[in-house]
Amino acid sequence: MDQKLSFTEILEACINDSELTTPIFFILTAGSDPVKEVQKIAKKRQMENGKTFFQMALGQGMEELAKRRIDEGFKEGHWVMLQNIHLMSRWLKELEKILDNLISESGGGNTQFRLFLSAEPQDLVPIGILDRSIKLVQEPPNGLKANMLGAWQYFSKDEIEDKDPKVKSILFALCYFHSTLIERKRFGPKGWNMGYPFNIGDLRDSYLVLNKQFEQNQGGKIPFEDFIYIFGDIMYGGHIVDQLDRDLCKSYLKQIMNPALFEELELFPFIEGKGFSFKVPSAGLTYEKYIEYIETTLVQDTPLSYGLHPNAEIGFRTAQCTRLFSTLIELQPKDEGASTEGAAVRTPNEVAQEMIKFIMEEKEMKQKIYNIDEVKNKMDEDNKGPYQNVFLQEIEYMNNLMNEMTRSLDELDQGFRGLLTISDQMEALINSIFYNRVPQIWTALAYPSKRGLGSWLENMWKRIDQYDQFKEDPLTPAKVIYINRLFNPQSFLTAIKQIIAQKNSQELNKLYIATDVTRRAVEEIEAPAKEGSYVFGFILEGARWDIALQQLEESRPKEMFNLMPVTLCKAQILQAEGKEDKSIYACPAYKNEDRGKTFVFLAQLKTRYPARKWILAGVAILMDVEGVSEELKKK
Repeated sequence: MDQKLSFTEILEACINDSELTTPIFFILTAGSDPVKEVQKIAKKRQMENGKTFFQMALGQGMEELAKRRIDEGFKEGHWVMLQNIHLMSRWLKELEKILDNLISESGGGNTQFRLFLSAEPQDLVPIGILDRSIKLVQEPPNGLKANMLGAWQYFSKDEIEDKDPKVKSILFALCYFHSTLIERKRFGPKGWNMGYPFNIGDLRDSYLVLNKQFEQNQGGKIPFEDFIYIFGDIMYGGHIVDQLDRDLCKSYLKQIMNPALFEELELFPFIEGKGFSFKVPSAGLTYEKYIEYIETTLVQDTPLSYGLHPNAEIGFRTAQCTRLFSTLIELQPKDEGASTEGAAVRTPNEVAQEMIKFIMEEKEMKQKIYNIDEVKNKMDEDNKGPYQNVFLQEIEYMNNLMNEMTRSLDELDQGFRGLLTISDQMEALINSIFYNRVPQIWTALAYPSKRGLGSWLENMWKRIDQYDQFKEDPLTPAKVIYINRLFNPQSFLTAIKQIIAQKNSQELNKLYIATDVTRRAVEEIEAPAKEGSYVFGFILEGARWDIALQQLEESRPKEMFNLMPVTLCKAQILQAEGKEDKSIYACPAYKNEDRGKTFVFLAQLKTRYPARKWILAGVAILMDVEGVSEELKKK
């Protein structure tokens, strides 16, 4: 009868089948912790930690100790575990030689010796180490139920069964917290700005802190604020480098770490009226009853479990399909012989030649390159202000991009005409054009964007149109600035602050950009703002802007993005830290869907819900989303 083996059983079988010269190599994945699995088997075989079983996390200066442990273990029959060997890439060649020596000396080694290695899936590990190793990977659980079961069952019945019921309740909430942080990763930048290696060790260490606290504070007040700090800033927060991601992590903890935890607290955030529920079970259940509760209650996996809108699932699945079809397209034959039933198939060279003709002849890109000196001559130093400096910078950026585009396309054209040899760089340019991707040599000088080449070029012409308006009359401010058509929107927002700082003799670092969302479209703006600037191009993801109520509301089903009306951006004095304004959500604005390093500023958006709702929902303003602006403007 076929029976699914646990990872521990598989590992034990590998140890039995291996020899002293065969390392067991763990390929690390999110949430996996092979250390505990090895410890469990070592304890079962009476291998004593620090005497016959040695584990060490590799890092700078650990080379000699690691070598000594292997030599001693080989002779005396110890178990040695070297963790994260990818962090010492320069030493790995020497490790390969050490393993070669073990093979040559295998007759003099103790048959009890075993070497365990672990590393993230990278190209740094020499193929010689991989070839001689038994390789194991523990696939991360998929879905909230699998993660919850994995997190709870990570702790044995003996560790939990006799604990204070309050400890069990807090641990259960921690398992949900851990599972949520892991599962948000699949939603990409909407889940986390950056990727973090959260793992089961973080949950284990948090549980140790929890136990220690209860032992030292028997019968006292439970320090939930301390738990929020320790778990959110140290245990899990120790991985986090982005402040907005840190706020997200602590928002979950603030949601669950409170006295209501002992009164069957609802774990799903802001789930009221949505037909889903997952509460902390009543205190005092047995270990098995908690498992049964998880299996019977978590019947459906939904983004609502994490505080996200159901549309997040559409975005996740769409991204999956896009990657799949991109791969399939690249696997298609590209030569003329691939045509079917007489249908003509354009080769990459033909597509590239058409693009050269379109950009260089039809769009006359060389003629679009700006004469910056000519623009400067239309201004005196006395009347050139921060806005003018920003746009001069912008057209310089655009010139650099257009110069590179014309240079590379001219070079490619000469290659097609036989005047130059087709280089690797030219081949890469041809393939990018054929697959409708923006060439790497262009993106290095361009603005952040995830658009395909066709859409990217269309967007580029619109940016040039805005620069052309500035070129014609650089001293007259535009009624509305399309902030999403700037290379560096931060510079424009800084210019707004500079003008107010100069006007009112204020310190620049004591000002911030305040946002006031109007009810008007671009065409309805009759004159430039008297203070600050009207901007357009903010696109909400994760929520929508209700124009009638002038506040954030939940997204409509299948509406992934929501274009905001014209917004007034003006500079105001930073207020002293005090009571939080609960009617405002400080919404992060990014240049595109990648979020993360494309952060621009925090916009103030009115809300009738707690700001935490929008933090957990991953609500943000984006400034470049393919196909969104034009479509929503028509609505």
